[in-house]
This record gives sequence, structure tokens and C-alpha cells, in this order.
Amino acid sequence: MLNQQPGTRGDAGEQGGEARRPVPPPGRRAAAFMLWRPHARRWWPFALPAMILVAVFFLLPFVLNVRFAFTSWTGFNANITWNGLQNFRELMQEDILLPAIRVTLLYAVVGMIVQNAFSLSMALLLQTTNKANSVFRAVFFLPVLIAPVAAGFIWAGILAPKGPLNSAISLVVPGFNYAWLGHANSALVAVASIDAWKWSGLITLVYIAGLNSIPHSLMEAAMLDGANAWQRFWRVRFRLLAPAFTFSIVVTLLGAISAFDIVQATTLGGPGKATTVLNVAMYGQYGSGFFGTASALSLTVTVLVVVIAVPLISFLRRREVTA
Repeated sequence: MLNQQPGTRGDAGEQGGEARRPVPPPGRRAAAFMLWRPHARRWWPFALPAMILVAVFFLLPFVLNVRFAFTSWTGFNANITWNGLQNFRELMQEDILLPAIRVTLLYAVVGMIVQNAFSLSMALLLQTTNKANSVFRAVFFLPVLIAPVAAGFIWAGILAPKGPLNSAISLVVPGFNYAWLGHANSALVAVASIDAWKWSGLITLVYIAGLNSIPHSLMEAAMLDGANAWQRFWRVRFRLLAPAFTFSIVVTLLGAISAFDIVQATTLGGPGKATTVLNVAMYGQYGSGFFGTASALSLTVTVLVVVIAVPLISFLRRREVTA
């Protein structure tokens, strides 16, 4: 009889048959079938109310908006007829669509840069957990709890020609009297900065969580290698914050594209069209009774978000891998 090593097929046979092979995971069809088994359908009653709310208040209005964007729906005619791309042509001819897209993109970029720069700076200062930093974290989070319209009115008063900001600057520069929201050169940056201030507390917490997730041993190793504070930040922290950057950049940029209430409360889209973002232009069309063109502008916002979000998220995800 041949000598066989333990663990071979012959040894397994002596123990009662061939060795068992690992069971492969179920395929897609099998996994889908398992979801519909009686014991797996118990989650439906819990998810159904949320699914109904999403369908009624989000999915259905979106589908109707897409339809009405290509119709001649106005408040002056009871007949709603299909007119194809006529609404977009009218918006182009009236010089509304392209300027609104340009202002929206500029507003989103400025808001994203200001908000992430400010939030990251605050996160670096408030990273350490102690009583003082806990108080400051709560204070900087307070603007998130303020209604956007209220925040807009507050800052409109602060930035008024005779408001507190100009009064403080007048202590250094006598007679300083600048209308921050009344000049095209400063209105867009001012309103975008207000938007950034409003939501910076949330992004600050995201960056604090990202900083605290970095292993302390890596920072100690960098210090032992002689890296200074800037090198430790740029070579270690900045690279390992890639997931936090992905979330923060996407949320701030796409949120600014959908801006409305702060702009409406501060400048009403002025001076001229300097701060007329797409949603403010849509509000103006709707208030004038041109519901079809308002739906077209709303659809433009959705398309703009999708066109920017898909490649941006893909790029930032790849950066997380290579960081």
C-alpha cells in the first residue's frame, strides 16, 4: 500500500470521502431570488412609507417637471400644448439661460473654495478634543441651524452701506462706505461667502472626523523622520483626507448649484444679473406666470448637477486610491 501524506485525497477518503470544496457565493440571480423569499420580505412594511414619500414628493414632481419643460404652460392660457425646445429658445433669446448658468457655476466654485478652505482651517484648529474645543465646535455649528432666509437677512444688514462691517472698517479707514451687495464685482463673492459661512460648521465636523481617523503612529513616524508641521500636513494628513475631500467638495459644489434662498434674501439676483443663479431666474419666470420656461430652468439645474456630479465623483474616487 502506497504511503500517502495527511491531507491528500486518499487520506480524505479514509475519513469518509473526498474533502469538501468551499461553497461558491450565490450568483446575481440567486441573490435576487433570496431577497424575495418570505423571511427576507419582512423589511417591506418598514421601507414602504419612506418609498411612498420619495415617490410622491420627489419622483413624481421630477417626472412632471420634465414633461412641462417642453410645453407652452403659462398662467395666461388654459391650454397646455407640446412645444419641444421652444422654452429653451426663448430663454436664450431673452438672454436668461446662459448668463444664469455662468453665474451659477461661478457662484458654486467660489462657495466651494471658500467653504472648504475655511472649514479645513477650523478643523485643524479644533481637532484636539477638549472642553474649549467642544464649545467652539458647537458655536461654529450654530449657523447650520439658522434658516437660510434668516441668515441672508442678517448678513444683508451687516453688509449694508451703514451696517456694522463698514462701521468697524471706518475706525481704521475714516468715511469708508462701500455697498458690498450693491456692486457687481463684490456681490457674487459676498453672497457665495455667506452661503459658505452658513454650512461651514457641517463640513468642519467632516474634516475633524477625517483628521481624527488618521493613525497617530503615522504622524509620530513623520516627526521622527524630521518632517516639519507643513510637511506633515501636506505629505500625510492632506493625502489621507481624500475621502473627506470627496464628500465635502461634492456636497458644497452641488449644494451651491442649487442655491436660492440666501441669494433671494440678500440681493434678489441683483445688482443687474450679477447674482441671478438658475433657481432665482426660475423663481422670476414662475412669478411672472411662465411656468413652462420655469420648468425648463429647473430641468437645467438637474442636468447641470448630473453632468458635474458624475465625472467629479469618479475623479475624486480615483484620487482616493492614488493618494
